[in-house]
Amino acid sequence: MLFVADTAKEKIEELMSRGDVTDKHFVRVSVTSGGCSGLSYNLDFDDTSLENDQVFEDNGVKVVTDLKSFLYLCNTTLEFSSGLDGKGFYFNNPNAARTCGCGESFSL
Repeated sequence: MLFVADTAKEKIEELMSRGDVTDKHFVRVSVTSGGCSGLSYNLDFDDTSLENDQVFEDNGVKVVTDLKSFLYLCNTTLEFSSGLDGKGFYFNNPNAARTCGCGESFSL
């Protein structure tokens, strides 16, 4: 399961209300090689499902990830911070053994 915090839900709804995306779009998250800790998070709006996608809905938000990425993201919560640290969207991943200082990459 992938989870969506209230803060992330509010920001996603705000972005979707701007008209850049439609109600057919969902949030796609994935993990790729790269970043200073070895693995990087990716987050985008998408409207095309793929054959091996894992689909979750939490807190009224549809979140989709590919099967390989889900192995890294299982039980992760998507959050949003607009505070002084300026994180924006970030992932609270219980599977990460360490993360980089910017929070955009991790390792297991």
